[in-house]
This record gives sequence, C-alpha cells and structure tokens, in this order.
Amino acid sequence: MNKYYGSSNISYNNIDGQLMSDESIIWKGTPKKSAFIINSTIKMMPFALLWLGVDIPIILSLILSNDSSSHNLFFVFFFAFHLMPVWSWLYNIFTAYGRWKNTEYAVTDKRIIIRNGFIGYQYNSIYYTDISNVSLHVGVIDRMQGVGDILITMNISLGMTQKGNQINTTSILDVENPDHVMGIVQKTVMDMQTDIHYPNALRPEVNHGYHTEYRP
Repeated sequence: MNKYYGSSNISYNNIDGQLMSDESIIWKGTPKKSAFIINSTIKMMPFALLWLGVDIPIILSLILSNDSSSHNLFFVFFFAFHLMPVWSWLYNIFTAYGRWKNTEYAVTDKRIIIRNGFIGYQYNSIYYTDISNVSLHVGVIDRMQGVGDILITMNISLGMTQKGNQINTTSILDVENPDHVMGIVQKTVMDMQTDIHYPNALRPEVNHGYHTEYRP
C-alpha cells in the first residue's frame, strides 16, 4: 500500500510521529503483504534446501548406526551449528508477518525514513546528501505480485581519520506501482540535492525542482 500524504492524524507508533516540526511527507507506503511474505519465504530457500539435503543423510546415518559413544553429543552440537543457513531461512519464514506489520516507508522534503523490525522496531533516516544512486529491481515474483524494490545506494565519507568512502545500500521493499514510486523518489532526490547544493545567497524561497535545459 502506498499513497500521497494528506492526513493530519499523528501517532508516535508510526512514521508520522517521527517528523520534525518543519518536515512534510511527499509519499509514504508499506510493502504489499502477500509479496513481502512470499519473498521472505523464497529468500535463501534453494541454498537452505541444498544445505539440508547434504546434512540429512549424514545425520540419519549417525542415528541408524546405534553408536552410543560420546561422539554423538559432539555431532549434535556440530550439526546444530552447521545448519545455521536452514535456521536463518526458517527465521525469515516465521517472522515474515511480524516484520511486514512493522515496516513502513516515507519520502519527505528532508530525508527518506524507513521503519522496520520484528517484535520491536527501529527508524532509519537516509539524508539526501548521502544518496549516490537510486535504482529499481523487479524480480519474477515481484512482477507476478505487481511490486518492486527501490534500491538506495549511499556513499558516505569515512571522515578525516580514514580515507575513502563507505558504500551502503538499503531498500524500499515490495511496494505497489514501483515505477511510479521510483519516479517520486528519483525526482525528490534530484530536487533536494539541487536545492541543498545551490548557493545559500542565491537560493529562492521556493524550490521548483530541477528544470534547466542542457545546451552543449
């Protein structure tokens, strides 16, 4: 679900309650429930099933060997740890609904806000000065569900003590009308970055966006 923001109802349990006094929402939305749960289920599934297929014959052979030696306890702990990819996959499945309920996105005139979590939740802010690229990913399941993922790449300077930049990527997952949302995010990032880097003394009171024409 996604929409343009036009409500004055504020709850501190959602993104509305996290806004600064002079901050306005341009777009906000949530992942499509069915797409989010399906994608959580198939994520890591081929790798987890392959891993399980390798470990199960070994585990069965140890069980059927009737070996009551002390090595059995070692193998129990070994395979409990060795099956971590399977446990991670099962965790994704069983927590999908809770994570979907706690996921919300907003594009404002100051930043992009992402709320996520399972039992608890957290808010992450992405400021426009840190964004280096915005792209759209639509997989096979996404096309069937009519959703897509907006991928946001951030190029953050490590500061004076460390040379270079750190590249991070975060995502707005499984939103409906992904092309439309992508257009909103791209235009907002471009407009805000243009406005931020415009000389303060020459900055107009109203930013009408980036509309200049390139003439080589």
